Amino acid sequence: MKILVTGAAGFIGSNFVYYYLSRYPERTIIGLDNLSYAGNLENLSLLSPDQKARFLFEKADITDSVLIKKIFSKYPVDGIINFAAETHVDRSIHDPQVFLKTNILGTNVLLEEAKNIWHTKSGVWKEGKKFLQVSTDEVYGTLGPAGYFTETTPLDPHSPYSASKASADLVVKAYHDTYGMPVNITRCSNNYGPWQFPEKLIPLLIHNALLHKEIPVYGDGKQIRDWLYVEDHCRAIDLVYESGKNGEIYNIGGNNERENIVIVKKIISLLHEMTGDPRIDESLINHVKDRLGHDRRYAIDASKIKRDLHWEHTVPFDEGIARTVQWYLDHREWMSNVISGEYTQFYAKNYMNR
Repeated sequence: MKILVTGAAGFIGSNFVYYYLSRYPERTIIGLDNLSYAGNLENLSLLSPDQKARFLFEKADITDSVLIKKIFSKYPVDGIINFAAETHVDRSIHDPQVFLKTNILGTNVLLEEAKNIWHTKSGVWKEGKKFLQVSTDEVYGTLGPAGYFTETTPLDPHSPYSASKASADLVVKAYHDTYGMPVNITRCSNNYGPWQFPEKLIPLLIHNALLHKEIPVYGDGKQIRDWLYVEDHCRAIDLVYESGKNGEIYNIGGNNERENIVIVKKIISLLHEMTGDPRIDESLINHVKDRLGHDRRYAIDASKIKRDLHWEHTVPFDEGIARTVQWYLDHREWMSNVISGEYTQFYAKNYMNR
C-alpha cells in the first residue's frame, strides 16, 4: 500500500510519517513537499534505515498540476493525506494570495488528479481509495466563554488563512457530493510537539527564552486555545483514514483549554527549572499589539471521533508540554539550523542525487 502524504516535511506531516511507518512496517509513503520556508527534510532525519527505504520523497508544489500528474503516473497512489498548507495566520494577514493559491488551488489539483486516476470510465471508484483533508478548528471562527465547536458548527473564518482552509474543505466536500469521491475531513485544535517551525508560539517562546530575548504575547494573552499533542493527532488521522465513514467530518481536540499567557508562563517555569538559568523568568514577557481579527477562544467537541472510532487523546498536557520542552532542549542544533536558514541545504546534501 502506498499513500501520498503531502506536506511531509512540515511539522504535523513529518510527525505523521514517523508514526505511520512505525505502525505499518509493510506500507510505503510517497512524501511530497515543496520545501518552502517551513518544509524541512531534516525533520525526517531520524527515520530508521528500513523507514527510509519506505519513504519515497518528491519535491513538488501541489499547485503544479503537471508535476502532480507525473507523480501519479510514477506511483500507484492508494490514498492521499493532505497536510500541505500555508498555515501561519500572521503571514496570511500580510500576504493572503499565497494562502489562497496553495490551500485552495493546491487542494483542487490533488482532488482532480485523484479523480482522474481513481474514477473508472464506468463511473465506479476504485476500491480502497480515499482523500483525507487535514483542516483546522479555525474554520469555525471564534467562541464566547462557553460552548464548543462541533462538526455541524457553521463555518465562520476570520483570517485569510482560516478562510482558505474553509474554502478547501468545501472543495473537498464538493468532490464527494458531486462525484462520489471517498473523502474525509479532519479539523484539529492547536498541535504542539517536536519539529514545529519556530514561528509558532511554543518553539518561538523556547528559542527566545534560551537567548534571553523578549517573548511577544498578543494583547492581554487571554486568548484561549485547545492544545493537542501531535502524536495523539497522528493517531486520530490514522483512524479516520482507515475507518472513517465516507464523506464524514471529524473534530480532533485535546480537551485542554488554556489561555495563551498561561502557556507562556508554564513554559518559562519549565525552562527555568530544566536549565537552571536564573535569567529565564517572566520579565521576558512583552505584551504587544493584538493581531488583527484575533479569535478569542477555540474549543473542540471531539465526542464524534471518540464515539464512532474509539479515539482518545492519551498524552496529558502537563506531560506533553514537559516532553516538548525537553525535546527542544535536546535538539538545539536543529533549532539553530532552522533559525539560521542552514536547514534549506539539507535537501541538496541528502536527496538531490538519489
